[in-house]
Amino acid sequence: MSKQILKHYIFVFGFLFPSYILAQGSTSSMDLPRLSNTVSKQSMRIDSLDAQFRLLLPELQNALSANLKAKEQTDSVAILLINRINTFQNKMRLIEDKISYVDSVNFEILAQLVMVENKIVTLANSFTEMYELKSNKSSDRVSSRISPVEYKRTYIDALTAYQNGDYNKAINGFSGLVISDPTNDLADNSQYWLAECYYTIKNYKRAVVEFEKVFSFSGTDKDDDAQLKLGHCHRSMGNIKKAIEEYQRLIDYFPGSEFYEKARQSIKQLKVQ
Repeated sequence: MSKQILKHYIFVFGFLFPSYILAQGSTSSMDLPRLSNTVSKQSMRIDSLDAQFRLLLPELQNALSANLKAKEQTDSVAILLINRINTFQNKMRLIEDKISYVDSVNFEILAQLVMVENKIVTLANSFTEMYELKSNKSSDRVSSRISPVEYKRTYIDALTAYQNGDYNKAINGFSGLVISDPTNDLADNSQYWLAECYYTIKNYKRAVVEFEKVFSFSGTDKDDDAQLKLGHCHRSMGNIKKAIEEYQRLIDYFPGSEFYEKARQSIKQLKVQ
């Protein structure tokens, strides 16, 4: 309460007080000193309150100023925190984008590794077959269309062409063998390697057709190999659902195959995508 307000109350009190005295007709003139003394005491009390107010006013002003500064600092800290949160959110988005990109790159690398691994296994198998053919000369059987010796020689030449990357020559050799004598002991292998040639040159549609023909040879030992490659073909063509079906068929029908675990891992990888 300021001093002006206090003086206002004194003025009002002084204005009303005489009216109050006049309204009390029974009041004696002896009460005036007592009333005057009361007014004096009230005036002194007002002066005391005014003095106290003046003493407290700087403290109040300082407290108010401190509160304002504290509020400004709080607002500044809040703004700084908001800015940092926004920065962290932006960094998180960048990290998520990078993770997504890395996952995509990793998938591409994995697909390439699968193809490289397949190439290594395929070449290893071809060399093994060639070695066995050259070292085993007692397994030749009579053929009405082409002699066993000529069949084996042509087969080795075609397999050598495949290993050397001459896929056209290999295709011509293997396809000629399959057509000339489908009953030869090496006919199923010729059919399988014919399909491998198309797979290697990334003609996956034709490779699927040729791999499926492998199953028409009774007693073939290339059936699980062909089944695995059917999954690889559809995977390379982007037919994920069909690839999973082919891998699952290998698991169901060839539980003892050396490619069993490979098919299971391939299904797991495709389902994660």
